[in-house]
Amino acid sequence: MVTVHYFASIREKLGLSSEQVELPTQVDTVDALAALLIEQHGSAWESVLKKSSVLVAVNQSVASFTSSVTNEDEIAFFPPVTGG
Repeated sequence: MVTVHYFASIREKLGLSSEQVELPTQVDTVDALAALLIEQHGSAWESVLKKSSVLVAVNQSVASFTSSVTNEDEIAFFPPVTGG
């Protein structure tokens, strides 16, 4: 099972900090995982996970929505970080 974490404003909007998801064989990228999560949780998730500003990490390394994922991975979705 893949472990999915949601951080900061994404966690607040989705009302969930993490979950474990069994990936079907056809889900092999972050983008496909996001589509699966939207399918499982409803269209409200699309407005959060499909924003171009959402960042993703795979196994604690910054990644992209085209990055590969497997059931052994840890995925994190987080908003852009700002500093000052």
